[in-house]
Amino acid sequence: MKTLKLLLGFALSATLFTSCYTEELYINDTPAVSLNQLLNSYELWYVDINATQGFGDTPFMQIAFTLSFDNGRLFANNNLVGFGSQGNGFGVQIGNYDAYDMILDVDHIIDGFDSFDVYQIDFNTIELYNPFTDTSYFLEGYQRSNFDYDFIFYDNIHYFLQEYNAWEKTATSNFGALNEFDSENFLQFLSGANDDTFRSSQDQNMNNIFWDFTGRYGVGNVPGTMYQKTLTLDYDFFNNEFFELNVINDSTIELFHANSGTVYEFRGRGYIQYYRNANTEGKSSTEIDEPKKRKQSTKKVENTRENTRT
Repeated sequence: MKTLKLLLGFALSATLFTSCYTEELYINDTPAVSLNQLLNSYELWYVDINATQGFGDTPFMQIAFTLSFDNGRLFANNNLVGFGSQGNGFGVQIGNYDAYDMILDVDHIIDGFDSFDVYQIDFNTIELYNPFTDTSYFLEGYQRSNFDYDFIFYDNIHYFLQEYNAWEKTATSNFGALNEFDSENFLQFLSGANDDTFRSSQDQNMNNIFWDFTGRYGVGNVPGTMYQKTLTLDYDFFNNEFFELNVINDSTIELFHANSGTVYEFRGRGYIQYYRNANTEGKSSTEIDEPKKRKQSTKKVENTRENTRT
């Protein structure tokens, strides 16, 4: 009997808790706030790409780090160059939107029309379900004042390296041992399907670079800090080159060559401003091999959301 009373008490408490939670979002089966109010309740919506469910892609969602909704205008931070400062932290306008009856219609400036069913998951998380691709994207809401731009920047720093057509070596320290890397003058980090690929060149002329070598690269973490990274360049003919990577500003990086003790400074040339990701050519200030695409570090899973569109 005592056990039964405990179970009944637990069930009653759970019912009351669920009721209170539901009333926070709905009143008499009607959303307590409109979709426009919900979308405008946070200044920035971080696109948690690793939480995506489904096997389809919505191009502008795959490239965006954040989305912002402003009276029918849709903004996105697609680049890490200028992240936190471009557009007062909102990024650039990528299109327009209309929100009604928990449906979000988007008219992207390049990709055209897309439509999503919107579900509120918790107080600062929404799900955008695309019934045409059977894919759900999950967005976390923040205000600009409490959004950690630095963490997102360094957590995705390999995309930052891809946002210039080339990195030109502009300085070499007067200390450190002579080494093979001293001869390299340009680096390039490719985007798209081969986003672990780099190219290097010993050319002197920025206007006509011949890429001498193509290999793989990796960006790693430094224990105890998230604001410093390592960079490994796989030169198969003289082993890997390992560096400590420091970001000086939005266009300059510093590479400390661990084996020789030499410090190199590289400056980005040919900034690529991304507006989209698709299987066609992206918009940029220079020609690139393939447009950027944010990739999940987790395995894609089947979407559990039921398509209720008729």
